[in-house]
Amino acid sequence: MRFSQPSMLILMGFFLVLIGFLLPFLMVLGVFQASFWLSFLSHAASISGLFLGTIGAAMIAVHRRK
Repeated sequence: MRFSQPSMLILMGFFLVLIGFLLPFLMVLGVFQASFWLSFLSHAASISGLFLGTIGAAMIAVHRRK
C-alpha cells in the first residue's frame, strides 16, 4: 500500500490527531510528566495530522470530480 493514497493519508492523519489528543490527556491525568518536548511533540502530531487529513480529503475530492 502506498502512502500517497488518499485513504492512507486520512488514516495516518487520524492517528496523529489521536496521539495529539491522548498525550496531553495523559499528561493531565499524571500518567506522563509534562515537559516541553512532550508538549511540542503532541502539538506537532496534532497539526501534522490535520494537515495530512486535509490533503487526503482534497485528493479524494479531486479524484471524484474527474
